Amino acid sequence: MVQVRPGQRPTVIWRPEPRGRLGVQSPQPLAAQAVARPRVSGKFLFAGDRKLYVRGVTYGTFRADANGDEFPAPELVERDFALMAANGIDTVRTYTPPPRWLMDAAHRHGLRLMVGLAVERDIGYLNDKQGASRIEATLRARLRTCSGHPALLCYAIANEIPSPVVRWLGRRRVERYLERLCGIVRSEDAGALVTYVYYPSKSPEALDAYVARLQNIAGDRPLIIGELGLDSARHGEATQARVLEWQIRSAFAAGCAGVFVYAWTDQWYRAGEDVEDWDFGLTRRDRSPKPALSATSTAFSDLPFPAELSWPCISVAICSYNGGRTIRECCEGVRRLEYPNFEVIVVDDGSTDDTAAIAREHGFRVISTPNRGLSAARNLALEAATGEIVAYIDDDAYPDPHWLSYLAWAFLRTQHAAIGGPNLPPRGDGWFADCVGNAPGGPVHVLLSDTEAEHVPGCNLAMRKSSLEAIGGFDPRYRVAGDDVDVCWRLQARGWTIGFHPAALVWHHRRSSIRAYWRQQVGYGKAEPHMGRAGLRAGTPATARLDARPRLPGHLGYRSLSGALSAAAEHHLVDVAPARVVPGDRCSSSAVGARCHVGAAPPLPAFALCRRAGPADPGCAQQLAGAVHGRAVGERSTAAAHRHGPVAPAPAGRSPARSAGSRPHSVAAAWRPRPCSALAAAVRNLERGLAGPG
Repeated sequence: MVQVRPGQRPTVIWRPEPRGRLGVQSPQPLAAQAVARPRVSGKFLFAGDRKLYVRGVTYGTFRADANGDEFPAPELVERDFALMAANGIDTVRTYTPPPRWLMDAAHRHGLRLMVGLAVERDIGYLNDKQGASRIEATLRARLRTCSGHPALLCYAIANEIPSPVVRWLGRRRVERYLERLCGIVRSEDAGALVTYVYYPSKSPEALDAYVARLQNIAGDRPLIIGELGLDSARHGEATQARVLEWQIRSAFAAGCAGVFVYAWTDQWYRAGEDVEDWDFGLTRRDRSPKPALSATSTAFSDLPFPAELSWPCISVAICSYNGGRTIRECCEGVRRLEYPNFEVIVVDDGSTDDTAAIAREHGFRVISTPNRGLSAARNLALEAATGEIVAYIDDDAYPDPHWLSYLAWAFLRTQHAAIGGPNLPPRGDGWFADCVGNAPGGPVHVLLSDTEAEHVPGCNLAMRKSSLEAIGGFDPRYRVAGDDVDVCWRLQARGWTIGFHPAALVWHHRRSSIRAYWRQQVGYGKAEPHMGRAGLRAGTPATARLDARPRLPGHLGYRSLSGALSAAAEHHLVDVAPARVVPGDRCSSSAVGARCHVGAAPPLPAFALCRRAGPADPGCAQQLAGAVHGRAVGERSTAAAHRHGPVAPAPAGRSPARSAGSRPHSVAAAWRPRPCSALAAAVRNLERGLAGPG
């Protein structure tokens, strides 16, 4: 497409080819897919290379048959599964382990199963050591029925252990019990996803705020809502249909990886008798469809957003200096974006490598300029942008296919001047990059609430063009770093707000060597004095307002439960309302979840970070821990502080909030400054010693 401005020559701007309706992902039957176990990748599930949005219903519990299976007869199950598949449902949640024939039937109809192991029924036996061993033996027998089946989505090791039971047995004891169960699951079915289901009830009016809270608890793991529904016996079938469609759309728009509608049928057996006065089903007891089934099918057909929306034009800006090593991956990721109305502008800031040539290979508009720094390059992109929103992404990052969709949705629903999202390190960059990804000093967001940020990193930052122009763009004094924090603060000084969407995700490569990590931290330190001279560190109404408000940081200085979980070794995670169980070699589940502990807890132990990355030599890991955690991160002066600002002070008269089980701890106090010469020597010596793996 050719864009012509007054006084300028025509310039070719790349725009995506039309792809039909935005965000519509039809469920693909399992029979049409190569058999691939579902896996976790950031905030979403994938089957192979295909993003998997879970469109689920719950099934059961039913009266047990002669074999003790709590499911209907096979012929009725076949009819149920056929009707589910015909209405766009692709996943079934069972509350007890299904027999093998039921899993085979699900596979024939293109359905996956979230298998409940019903361990919560036996938790009272924890007071009896022999009883606990019987529970584990029973669990292993249940797992062998389902292990390795192609229809398996994940296991739910337990469902809603009652809070009085948790208080009686003790939280730590229940957590250790769930950890042990996770280990049993993995020993019987290696590679399976595992979760624990717990949720407090909420009114429909609070759904958006509730899901935002769960997303913050989930951190960098997927969130799946385990049950959504409404009783048609009390509210009427028409109201049930209307509310269900709204609930489903709200959950997916908020970034959920899936939902389960409660339930498939009004038929329900509980506590030894049939329940006749609750009608949550999409079908009646005779399996005749209710209006809610059609509403659910319609909502499931347009994911993650309705197709009829009018989407704003977005200008994607990639600013690069000698980014030839990574910009190809960035450009390929941008081309895969599923958004109907965007352009791409690449600013080559005086590169001496093949950065510009790679960008031109993809048909993007390239603006070449002498090297003037990152802020100047971003201002050039702002001047060239024709979209009403400008979305910045770094040349060493690449976006999720729905990155722009979630950003645009948030702009349409709010008055935020800028919106960002998480940036996660991709797998496969090596053990050192994994360590850096878990260490302090990286580009992370700092939140004031579940949906509002103090600032978001420039590698994933979108702004209304009019707002950015109103503050004069980026400050060109910031040549390498710090421009993102500065621009967010200046927007807030005008009375505007910075939003955050947990599903507007980009994958951002971390530094792969100690020297590169050190250079990054030095760049952050150089940027910090500019903020102080600009008066944004203290003394302005904007910062006075910010300092008076509690902060919910992503990872800097504070650690919520989501941050603490990131230290677990080799973890994946499915979050089911807000389930938190880690399919690595241990589980870090909180049995009384649904509460985010935010506070000034200590940074993660560096040795634990190295353990996750997996260096072979423990001594080497300890040495690296000392350099990265104790010295490389700690070597700072007040003027060369972290780019994201100091740890937020606790309100007067109150001690800092903290994670459960941790003592109050100031991160600033933990990072003990050392002489620059000592740090430089340590970095040189350590890099020589780690030249092989680094």
